Amino acid sequence: MTIHPITICGEPVLHTRAQPVADFDAELRTLVEDMYATQEAAHGVGLAAPQIGIGLRIYTWSMANEDGVPSLGHVINPYVKASKPAVGEPDRDHESEGCLSVPGYSFPLRRGERAEVTGYDWDGKEIAFSATGWFARCMQHEYDHLNGFLYVDRLGDKWKKKARKAIKAEGWGVPGNTWLPGEGPDPFGHDDEE
Repeated sequence: MTIHPITICGEPVLHTRAQPVADFDAELRTLVEDMYATQEAAHGVGLAAPQIGIGLRIYTWSMANEDGVPSLGHVINPYVKASKPAVGEPDRDHESEGCLSVPGYSFPLRRGERAEVTGYDWDGKEIAFSATGWFARCMQHEYDHLNGFLYVDRLGDKWKKKARKAIKAEGWGVPGNTWLPGEGPDPFGHDDEE
C-alpha cells in the first residue's frame, strides 16, 4: 500500500466536483487500500479521494460509531442526505471540525445530526446505512469533498473570516501545497510512536 501526499486547500481538485467511478476493478481496490493507509498515517477519521489528488467519488472512514456500521469502511459513488442542522450558532467546544486538507486548524460548524448514506463497495455491491452524531458529521464532511467543498466553505461569517485569515497566513489557497503523512512534522501534533 502507498501513502499519498495530502492536498491542501487551494489545490483545484479540492474545489471541483469529483467524477463518478466507472470501473470496479483491482485498480479501484488498490486505490481504496491506499486511502486506508494514508488515512491511518495521517491520523484521520475520514479521507476523500480528492484529498490525495484524485478526482473520483470515493471516501473512506475509520471511526467507531453506534450505528452498527463497521468502524473501517469506504463508499464509492455515494449519496448522502443529511437532516437539517439545528438553528443557532455552533458550539466552539462541541461542534468544531478539522480537516486533513486544512491541517492544524479547527472551526465550529453545525451539521445535521443524522445522515442517510447510499453507494457501493469496491465490488460494486450496493450499501446503505444511517449515521448519527459524529459519524453523521464525518459522512457529511467527506461527501462535501466529493462536491468540491471544504468545511471552511460552510462556516458562518465570523468563523469563515478567521479561516480565510489562517489560510492566507499559512500561504495556502494556491495550487501545489501538500503534506506527506509520516514525513516531517505532523501538522496536527500527533506522535507517530503511538
